[in-house]
Amino acid sequence: ILTFACDACKKVTLRIPSKLDAKTFVGRVNLKECFKSANLIHSSDPNFQILEDGSVYTTNAILSSEKRNFTITLSDTENLEEKKILVLLEHQIKVQSDTAQNYTIYYSIRGPGVDREPMNLFYVERDTGNLYCTRAVDREQYDSFEIIAFATTPDGYTPELPLPLLIKIEDENDNYPIFTEETYIFTVGENCRVGSTVGQVCATDKDEPDTLHTRLKYSILEQLPASPTLFSMHPTTGVITTTSSQLDRELIDKYRLKIKVQDMNGQYFGLQTTASCIIHIEDVNDHLPTFTRTSYVTSVEENKVDVEILRVSVEDKDLINTANWRANYTILKGNENGNFKIVTDPRTNEGVLCVIKPLNYEERQQVTLQIGVVNEAPYSKEAGSRSTMSMATVTVNVKDQDEGPECNPPVQTVQIKENVPANTRSNGYKAYDPETRSSSGIRYKKVNDPKGWITVDENTGSITTFRSLDREAETITNGTYDVIILASDKDGRSCTGTLRIKLEDVNDNGPLIPKRTVIICKTVMSSAEIVAFDPDDSVNGPPFDFSLESDSNSDIRRMWTLRKINSTAAQLFYQNDPPFGEYTVPVRVTDRHGVSHLTPLNVIVCNCVTENDCTSRIDPRSGDGEVKLGKWAILAILLGIALLFCVLFTLVCGATGAAKKPQVFPDDLAQQNLIVSNTEAPGDDKVCSTNGFTIHTVDSSGQGVKNGGQETIEMVKGRHQTLESCQGAGHHHTLESYKGGGQHTLDPCRGGLVEVDNCKYTYSEWHNFTQPHLGEKVQLCNQDDNHKHAQDYVLTYNYEGKGSVAGSVGCCSERQEEDGLEFLDHLEPKFKTLAETCIKR
Repeated sequence: ILTFACDACKKVTLRIPSKLDAKTFVGRVNLKECFKSANLIHSSDPNFQILEDGSVYTTNAILSSEKRNFTITLSDTENLEEKKILVLLEHQIKVQSDTAQNYTIYYSIRGPGVDREPMNLFYVERDTGNLYCTRAVDREQYDSFEIIAFATTPDGYTPELPLPLLIKIEDENDNYPIFTEETYIFTVGENCRVGSTVGQVCATDKDEPDTLHTRLKYSILEQLPASPTLFSMHPTTGVITTTSSQLDRELIDKYRLKIKVQDMNGQYFGLQTTASCIIHIEDVNDHLPTFTRTSYVTSVEENKVDVEILRVSVEDKDLINTANWRANYTILKGNENGNFKIVTDPRTNEGVLCVIKPLNYEERQQVTLQIGVVNEAPYSKEAGSRSTMSMATVTVNVKDQDEGPECNPPVQTVQIKENVPANTRSNGYKAYDPETRSSSGIRYKKVNDPKGWITVDENTGSITTFRSLDREAETITNGTYDVIILASDKDGRSCTGTLRIKLEDVNDNGPLIPKRTVIICKTVMSSAEIVAFDPDDSVNGPPFDFSLESDSNSDIRRMWTLRKINSTAAQLFYQNDPPFGEYTVPVRVTDRHGVSHLTPLNVIVCNCVTENDCTSRIDPRSGDGEVKLGKWAILAILLGIALLFCVLFTLVCGATGAAKKPQVFPDDLAQQNLIVSNTEAPGDDKVCSTNGFTIHTVDSSGQGVKNGGQETIEMVKGRHQTLESCQGAGHHHTLESYKGGGQHTLDPCRGGLVEVDNCKYTYSEWHNFTQPHLGEKVQLCNQDDNHKHAQDYVLTYNYEGKGSVAGSVGCCSERQEEDGLEFLDHLEPKFKTLAETCIKR
């Protein structure tokens, strides 16, 4: 079936075959483009029916002539408007050129359906231009074809431009609507409101969209159980809703629906499909749990604990093993002492009543409990005046049990004065029989007596002191002494209690001074604080009086004095500037009732800043002292040990070098002593004779010349060094150091600041004297025993202001030449001690 597009409200041409059966689709007319508000459609030919989407169907079988037409009338009954569309029915499509009047024209076509897939679906008669379709076309596979028609003369001339032809395939309702699922499963709560949504079903149709072929309508065909009707379905959306609020899961928990979907908007000739829908009714808590009985009676022995005494059951119609069915039990009344608890058995939903705290028959023989039950889930219906809790009464009878003695209260107290004589009798611990409320027939004995101070009477429980009681004993806390007592009856049943003895204080102790040694740093303080303590009770304690204890011949009061600070402390001052040392000062402390104690204090007067700095305790008579080393003293000792190891290492190195070459120094040099230098205070002059030193000189030609000479070095302790004389051109010169000031100059030998006083030679002469000696020493240091360059090469030595004075002396320290040690004469004072040590070897 082929059709061409046309203008609205003008004629429409539909291509039809020569014979049409009843209820056959002819074509579709676009009614909306002509008249959108039309609500009434009428056909002038009763053999054709016009649907609301413009689809044209035959109502009867017809045989069409060459041409046939009818009119579609569109009416708006509200606004009284009307429009008409003329429909022309033709058998075939013809392609014709206007130039056929002047030329012989051949017609041809190309495009999809001709020379492209699907091949040979259309063809055109060469001479007439009639266009034909060779077979049926599926719109769901090809909805339209765009082909091109050509008009040519026999000799190939084309008087017309190619003509595009759009062939649209009109849809037939040949596809059934299909549900997306074969069986839908929904859930809805019982007792839900009318109109509650249950679920939505959906179907699809492959026919052309937005036509009656795909306009679906949903409906419910059947409900099981059938009565009463509880559900409805929206015809367009497929939404299922409830029509009643009487859904009761306890009556019917599941419904099955048979549903239908039909195209053509549900018209009788539309295609239809069915499916199933299962609706489960969800349980809600609309039934209260109720006790099967309203009252219960049970019994339990006294003193029993953690035992089950009763099980209660309930009925509930809600779904089993859900929160709507499970019960929560509560004891409402009668459990004020906390003797009972009730829990739920998860398997049977029963309430289990247990005793968790022992009952006493002598106190109560019967207990009445009121218990209640509710569900875990809240009740769904309005409670109104009706209570949502079911209640029952439980009567618990307490059975008597033959009990042993009872130690009540567990801690009993008696008061006894300390220091009472032995064999003093006092009340003790009392137990009783709970049934007879009597203490007869009960035997007592002590289980624990830490100090063994008392004995217990077996029949009465009274106590007798075995020895004197001391409140200030080591293990006594807050003046109480506890003894554990065991009470038992004739049947061997027993209980234990504590007898607490409170010791009344007696003023039998004088105040003590715990800190016996006192340090006074004389440089920063003139007194020390002393604190006293009285082991007696506070009523026999402070305030204290402090006094110095001395005889008539003692100097205690002349050297020391006391000043009270508060009720427990005093300040000890020294007088008359005592020397550093250790003193014994007897101090007597008296409490408020006149009981006193004499404490000899060991007072150390020390030259310190803090007590930790005091490193000696000096006896004033002997002058002997005990030396205590502080942290700085220990550090100084460690540094001294390190220096000693350095000296020993130097000696070992020197001994190793001496083994290579014979000793060249005279023996008398080894008898000289090292001079300890101290620059803080002046000391004695020390003259060191260095007879036998050999001086190397270098002449102008650079060759070394050995000349014997004598050098005298005179060292005077002081803060400054002065170069007094420099005797050049000879081999005898004197270097002296004096106190005092002088002219400042740079010493080229040491690179340091010195004072020159009355120097006979200028700087250049001193330079000429020292350079040959230094050059020769460097030359020697640069060679090993085989006159080869040493690895520890000496760096070039420059004067101050021209470079570093540092150099390597590793190789030089091991060289023990017979000559060439003159450079030792020019060392700084701090190196002379090391030099003299080396010479002693």
